Amino acid sequence: MGISFLWPADQVQWAAWSSAAITCVLGILMFLAPRIGFKIMRLQPIPEKPEAIAEGRSTMAGFYLGVSLCCLIVGPQIYLFMAFGFSWLFTALGRLLAMMSDGANTPYNWVSVVVELALSAGPLALAFSSSS
Repeated sequence: MGISFLWPADQVQWAAWSSAAITCVLGILMFLAPRIGFKIMRLQPIPEKPEAIAEGRSTMAGFYLGVSLCCLIVGPQIYLFMAFGFSWLFTALGRLLAMMSDGANTPYNWVSVVVELALSAGPLALAFSSSS
């Protein structure tokens, strides 16, 4: 397995690639401007706790950038895209669980669930279409 930038060849690869590109942009945003990223996600770090900003730059940006850049650089590897797609799928499921049990049933969360499911669909479609 070599490292090279592989351009998508069909619609399923384009959907998976687009999901990785969007996730990469989110990762860059959280890495370089975590306060803006938190504002978009409707989170507000407490000024007395600067470690919250560090959490955005490290944990959130790290995973978003790490996985999405691997997907963009390595190309259509089945298990890589499967892990990427399942990560977004479980993000959506976690949000749905919060909506049902934590009183977080808001329009913002419904839009977020739709976006997260859309971001999971491309990579999972690629992973499962390639494995058959």
